Parts: sequence; C-alpha cells; structure tokens
Amino acid sequence: MSAGTDFVALLREVGRAGVYHLPLLGPGGREGIIAAAETCGYAVFRIDLSGVKDKAGLLATLSSGMAFPEWFGTNWDALADCLADLSWRPAEGYLVILEHCDLLHSHAADDFVTALQLFQAASDEWREQDVALWCLVDMQADGINWLPGL
Repeated sequence: MSAGTDFVALLREVGRAGVYHLPLLGPGGREGIIAAAETCGYAVFRIDLSGVKDKAGLLATLSSGMAFPEWFGTNWDALADCLADLSWRPAEGYLVILEHCDLLHSHAADDFVTALQLFQAASDEWREQDVALWCLVDMQADGINWLPGL
C-alpha cells in the first residue's frame, strides 16, 4: 500500500471488506483511513487493546469501545450477535481498528483468533447486504502471517 492509496475508493469496495492486518502507513496514514471512512459515511470504532490479556478483557473492551447494547452477554455468541446487528449505530458501513493487539495475541492467542474469525463472519454477513464491515488489526507479531494485508 503506497502513500497515494485512495482510501475512500478502497473502503467503498464492499466485496473486499473483511479482517486485515493494518499496514505501517507513516505519518497521518491511520488518520487518512479514518477520514476516508468518515467520508464514506462509515461508523468508526478505534479499540485500544494495549492492556488486554484475556477473553474477558477483550469482550469488555469491545463492548465499551463499540457501545454494545446493555443485553451484551460478554461471550462469543453475544459478540457475534452484536457484530451482525449494529442497529444501535446505523451507518453506510463500518470500520473497526483494533489497536495494540500484541499483548492480547501473546497471552490469549486462541481467543484473539476467535474474535477475528467472528469479525470476518460478520463482515461476510454484512457484505450480503452490500454493507462494508472492515476490521483492521494493528500488531507487530509474526503470528498472524495468515492475516492478509490491506
């Protein structure tokens, strides 16, 4: 991805929406993606996972950061339900940036992978409705080489 990438055009490609490794973009790059998402009318959620080490912390941080409804049950099924139904936050599309994921990945890799799989499944469901759900994962670890780059 180059500095001249047209993020608005990229984010509007609903067919490409999914879970991606957030590339190193240089100064202003992350803000450029966020500004592009807002230009597209997308809701943007920046989730800081820097202190999260386990499933409970992950689910609590996602719930707080994405303002899940009170009925959120802090389990995988509830996360899947909330990601599949974002009616409390209507938008043209969605951008979720999971920031500082390395600590969580090193302490609870299986839970981290499960969460990413749920984001991908939700993105697949939203795509069927012609709505983009992008999840960008910010981490340095080599253990996510299976995760495609944006």
